[in-house]
Amino acid sequence: MIAVIKSIYFMKASKRYIINLIFILIIAIAPATNVHAQQKTPPHINQYIDFATAFGTSQGTGAFSFVHDWRFGKHKKLEAGLGLRVTSYLGNKIEFYTAPARLARSTTVPFAIVFAGHEEKNLDTLTVQRPFTTSLNLSINLGYYITERWFAGFNIDLTGFTVGRNTSSILLSNGTTTTEPSTKPASFNVLLTGDNDYGSLNSEFFLKYKLSNRWDLRAVYQFFFAEYKTQNIKQIAPDGTEVYRFRNKANLFGLGVSYHL
Repeated sequence: MIAVIKSIYFMKASKRYIINLIFILIIAIAPATNVHAQQKTPPHINQYIDFATAFGTSQGTGAFSFVHDWRFGKHKKLEAGLGLRVTSYLGNKIEFYTAPARLARSTTVPFAIVFAGHEEKNLDTLTVQRPFTTSLNLSINLGYYITERWFAGFNIDLTGFTVGRNTSSILLSNGTTTTEPSTKPASFNVLLTGDNDYGSLNSEFFLKYKLSNRWDLRAVYQFFFAEYKTQNIKQIAPDGTEVYRFRNKANLFGLGVSYHL
């Protein structure tokens, strides 16, 4: 009888021990589970640095950026923010064309100018021998998470300044060529849409793949505006005005890599 009582007591004690152990484990595991869930929740802010290089015919760019984005929406799939971007542009015997929008396009209305016709009769060609510029611009960034690993985005420079190399160039105007010994980069950059823009501005459409928590790889299409100004020669436009500004629009393709801070 005593043995039976001891057995029952032992079973009850064991049961209490198991229940207490389970309770302790739940208490211990709960914070870890909560931390894991918090880690899975997308952050509200995304900061990263990025390097991209892109190339076209006889020209190319290298760009380094710092980006601060905010994530929006229920699932944080939308992303938008600002950045600082340094872009260096290099080319060899690149053709630049008459830059002022009133001469280059059929309308100068903002945004509508992007779809306006080109006024070929007003365009002269400035062949810049060895263009090289470096720009520092404020940029705006937009994007969407297609999946957890794939991200499609767009960015464009807003305003900043440019320094670069003075170089010789050749102006072809009305069938006559004239040599400019010292063409210089336009120093001020501002986005005004299309040919209304001034200076050197970078913009990208890209598709990004998440390699790890820190690293992303990007496929990039880059549309880059570069502007040079003559100092000693000029174009005389059909309306009699003098033109010193000439622009190159480069369609470039490349790769980028991002590191999240």
